[in-house]
Amino acid sequence: MAMATGEAEENAAAAGPLLHGARGALRAIVDYALPPRCPGCGLIVGEDRQFCLACWSSLDFMGGPACTHCSIPLPTALPGAPMACGACLASPPPFEGAPAAVAYGAVARTVALRLKYGRRTGHARLMAQLMARHLAALADDAEMLLVPIPLHRWRLWSRGFNQAALMADELARIADTPRDHHLLLRTRATVPLRGKGRKERERVVAGAFALAPDAKLRAAGRHVVLIDDVHASGATLRAAARVLRRSGAARVSALTWARVVPDALMTGNIFDFATLDSDMRDQAMTG
Repeated sequence: MAMATGEAEENAAAAGPLLHGARGALRAIVDYALPPRCPGCGLIVGEDRQFCLACWSSLDFMGGPACTHCSIPLPTALPGAPMACGACLASPPPFEGAPAAVAYGAVARTVALRLKYGRRTGHARLMAQLMARHLAALADDAEMLLVPIPLHRWRLWSRGFNQAALMADELARIADTPRDHHLLLRTRATVPLRGKGRKERERVVAGAFALAPDAKLRAAGRHVVLIDDVHASGATLRAAARVLRRSGAARVSALTWARVVPDALMTGNIFDFATLDSDMRDQAMTG
């Protein structure tokens, strides 16, 4: 028996380099047939989930002084000083901090749409990797719980996946943090928010979310971080956060891939708040 075990170990050791070489050869064949491409423009790049230089340079990474409540950039604020924007002073949101990885622009939009409608589910890993640094800054406590914005069951059935859930899964892996896909429920299908004003958006999403029956047991005392792809007017995030605050969570925050930012606060991103949100109209996305 000892001899047989020794022979098996020797065979396994000998097979190791061969398996490694086989995997390398297979990877070379796949890369030749389907080379890695930039998620922003489709240009061939060196590695998977890697931007080309032009697309990488065009991304506006979020950081610096920001509103304590909604995390919108405040360029004139002193670094480290707690500040609030005018909108949050007038009407504080139901979440404490809502950072995003990048400002919403042409490349950020393309990546989000190719994930959402082009079924490029691998983009969720790239987006989460760039979101992770904000997660660490937002919530370094042990009680953090990631909760993706849910889709209504009919939309989930037609799309086949929830892009926010995919990003939450990858963030949970990176940060070694629990996530809960079913703490928050989407109980009512809503019409697309594209083209609607702020008040109309708030009306559309009001009452669209509910808590799971045992949510108070699962969320009590936790720091719940909502995960979504795009933060435009914030109507969806606010509606979800209001419901989560009733769960007994100690704190509710939000984290997204891209944030629509007025041009006066961040150059190069001129977009109308009324045309964008995490519930953009479904459209085909190819390329």
